Amino acid sequence: MRNLNLAEGRVRIYVAALLCHFSLILAVSSQETFWAIAKGFTFAPPAMARYAKRGEDGMSLALGQDSKTWTLHRVAVATYLNLAGVESGYGFFAPNVSGHYKLVVELHFPDGRVEYDVPVVGSETSGLRLSGLLDKMGRPQYEPLREALTKLLAVSVWRAHPGATHVRAVFGLVKLPSPSEFQQGVRERDQFLYAYDFAAPK
Repeated sequence: MRNLNLAEGRVRIYVAALLCHFSLILAVSSQETFWAIAKGFTFAPPAMARYAKRGEDGMSLALGQDSKTWTLHRVAVATYLNLAGVESGYGFFAPNVSGHYKLVVELHFPDGRVEYDVPVVGSETSGLRLSGLLDKMGRPQYEPLREALTKLLAVSVWRAHPGATHVRAVFGLVKLPSPSEFQQGVRERDQFLYAYDFAAPK
């Protein structure tokens, strides 16, 4: 009888763990879908955007992403999602192709000269990873993390321009025109999102 109770207890633990795992996968995937609908990246009626935003906020709460501090819940969920490899859902919502993010580094020199550069990659694979990183950085999330990642990318550009004394990293979104806008002659345009100023490291 005791062995039977132990076996039943194990089964209950396994079922609970399985339900928890699939609930987190569902939350991550739903958050991506709600985000796409709220931003108007789908053919869903505009009236649904408000409800989709609420859904996205609810999923963010469940995943511990709305807090400004590193709580135990936030750390535990983020750690599990990363270890399980489900930290991001399927983000491409056909038939829409969303804009992409861009980082431009403004380098100031002692003689008043200003130059502009972007992070450089060594291969197509690295370029794809950088593009994915910029997409993640553009989404609302923990602000100090975005600033730290931006600084790391800006420092990598600064190393190619050692005479610069001040660096300003400008992060923006390249917005693609809709088909009707494209027919009217509208082309891609840049939308400013964030800017960070850094003194060049010694």
